[in-house]
This record gives sequence, C-alpha cells and structure tokens, in this order.
Amino acid sequence: MGINDKFENKAEELKGRAKEAAGAATGDDDLKNEGKADQASSAVKKGIEEVKDKANEVIGKITGS
Repeated sequence: MGINDKFENKAEELKGRAKEAAGAATGDDDLKNEGKADQASSAVKKGIEEVKDKANEVIGKITGS
C-alpha cells in the first residue's frame, strides 16, 4: 500500500468518525450514518490495499524480486 493510500484511508476514517460523533451529538441520524459509511468505505479500501500488498509480496518471493 502506498503511503498516499494510507493517508487517504486514514483521513477518510477520521472524517467518518467526526461525522458520526457530530451526528450523535446533534441528533442527526443521517450525518451519523454517513460517518459510519465513510468509516466502512475506508476499512474496505484498507483491506483491498493489504491484499494487494500481500499479493505483491508473494509475487516478489516467487520471482526473486
């Protein structure tokens, strides 16, 4: 996973946490749910990047790179 991807995913996660907290504090269920969705999206992207990293690692071991 590239460093930019890590930063972007973390930023999306933190933005989602902030939205969720703001929604909870103000009673805005739509904002709260939007925050949860942002966090879920970030988690999915992180998982995909981790799978890519592992695949590249395995390919590197096979090819000797």
